Amino acid sequence: MSVLNVVLFSWYTEHMSITITYFVHGTTTDNERGIATGWLPGALSALGIEQSKELGELVKDKQFDAVFCSDLKRAVDSADLVFGAKHTILQDKRLREVNYGDWNGKPETFKNTPEKYISTPFPNGESFQDVERRMREFIQDIQNTYTGKSIAIVAHQAPQLALDVICNDKTWEQALADDWRKTKSWQAGWTYVVS
Repeated sequence: MSVLNVVLFSWYTEHMSITITYFVHGTTTDNERGIATGWLPGALSALGIEQSKELGELVKDKQFDAVFCSDLKRAVDSADLVFGAKHTILQDKRLREVNYGDWNGKPETFKNTPEKYISTPFPNGESFQDVERRMREFIQDIQNTYTGKSIAIVAHQAPQLALDVICNDKTWEQALADDWRKTKSWQAGWTYVVS
């Protein structure tokens, strides 16, 4: 690649793409009890509140043009603790966790075989591909306003895995297998670039 092509590519990447930094909500009381919250509101536990406050300290110097979060209580509360002092937080229901349907609020033993629900919905709920469709629609909508900008998202597991599929060209099988939650490899935000 020539120097000019590198420069043009760098300019294009910076000005014609959106940088998303993805944050997960803090630990919930359901997490601590092994319950799959899904589309239920969920409440941050004392640990989750502390995690969110600590994350706020870790990212206080980062600049974002917008902050989005799921409209579910656990994500809203986390986003408020992390970003509420500096940003207006924009709630969007497309950033919700996968709808576990009949299994919302039930023990999460069914999560041992998540690949069964890539294209097949949870009973009376959604599939992971349904979450991917929501995330693609969300990205398409924000491209009109936030091209060349940096946004933060505070949400859940399934939307983050959908970004792995959309932005990192992973299959759902790969995204599920590589999920940081399996190795407890939490970090203070994951970066995705949408062009």
